[in-house]
Amino acid sequence: MTKAEKSPRGESGRSPSAARVRRARGGLFRPSQQTIVFALFLVLFLIFSLSLHGFLTPDNMLTLLQNVAVLGILGLGMAVVVIGRGIDLSLIAALAVPPGLVLQMVQNGHTLSLALIAAFALGLALGLVNGWLIAYAEVPSLFATLASGLFLAGLGQAALFKLDVVQWSPGMNALTILGQGRVAGVPVPIVMFGFAAIVLALFLRQTRLGSFVYAIGDNPNAARIAGLPARPVVVLQYVMASLVGVFAGIVLAASVNSMPTRIYNSTLIYDVILVVVLGGIGLSGGRGGIVNVIIGTLLIGTMLNAMTIMDLSYSAQNLIKGLVLLIAIMTDSFLNPRNEETAQQGDI
Repeated sequence: MTKAEKSPRGESGRSPSAARVRRARGGLFRPSQQTIVFALFLVLFLIFSLSLHGFLTPDNMLTLLQNVAVLGILGLGMAVVVIGRGIDLSLIAALAVPPGLVLQMVQNGHTLSLALIAAFALGLALGLVNGWLIAYAEVPSLFATLASGLFLAGLGQAALFKLDVVQWSPGMNALTILGQGRVAGVPVPIVMFGFAAIVLALFLRQTRLGSFVYAIGDNPNAARIAGLPARPVVVLQYVMASLVGVFAGIVLAASVNSMPTRIYNSTLIYDVILVVVLGGIGLSGGRGGIVNVIIGTLLIGTMLNAMTIMDLSYSAQNLIKGLVLLIAIMTDSFLNPRNEETAQQGDI
């Protein structure tokens, strides 16, 4: 067992000794970003409940959660990459193109099982390309995933899809439950978000590879010196993110009975980054966890739902989300500053 595995970590990904240093420098109690964001969520929720008619109703609460379930699933995939000190801008292409391929293949007469295999194989290939470019060719993750996402989106438009919106067909009905079914009255997309959260939480906190992700994100050089398989683990992170993106896309397609492939041109990727960073997962790597994604998703979902009830324009919503993202990044820089050591590796 390596030294990195023996070092216990809390939810923030820091060692107990680091926590003691923070307490010695900043007092006995210094609230984490996760605590601050959760408190902000509670305050906003209370304000909207008292001031917006129809906000605090069972139907609206289920609608709120269902509308952000796909965003939350994407946030889970992004979290694995960001904890490992990277970023994946191709995630929305993974959301749109492979699930769109499923719908298109079934329309063309192929079986659903074959279409799903092809979709996840395409997602796997995307993750492997991203991981190889970043881990072995040492291309910065920002540029590698931007290029691969654009390539996959272009491939879909040029060769895979006949129309920008790929329609649902009767052969897809076996997957309808993923988007429109209910379990004990709870919409299945929410259940899928919870299922993905549990799986990735177990991976990050209960497996050796999960501890490697934290160790590499916290200090890549030390992880390599300790003998950790840094490059293969980086590849694994991007493969997992791509497959999570494909899964989220299938849930989305089942929810709306189509796949609007032009979604990769939307601002959805910024919403995903907002969920991750606002939730408290540090961009400097090695910190945070699935709870952070859940808290970030709840806050963003509450904001989006309230802005919809207030009938704010799309431009106004983007303005507010952009401002919140800027504040979140500035807060992350303050709470998780990069020193000379952390600035040498993994800059996105």
